[in-house]
Amino acid sequence: MTREEVLELIREHLADELELDPARIQESTHFRDDLSADSLDLYTLVQELEDQYGVKMSDEEAARIHTVHEAIDFVLANVPSGS
Repeated sequence: MTREEVLELIREHLADELELDPARIQESTHFRDDLSADSLDLYTLVQELEDQYGVKMSDEEAARIHTVHEAIDFVLANVPSGS
């Protein structure tokens, strides 16, 4: 799995969930400030990442992720081996 693959999944999920243009979502995008995502939007993103990549993210870890870049880093650092 590559950064680009994870970015694409996040981009597709948020574009669908928030009904916005996927081109607006870059690694530097801040979920709340740039996309006006609320806690429920972020919760569903966490669920999607857990389901897709098998990563487990605690509520505390999720609360520390504010940008797409941070979400990608978390997935890449925590994906189970063999995925």
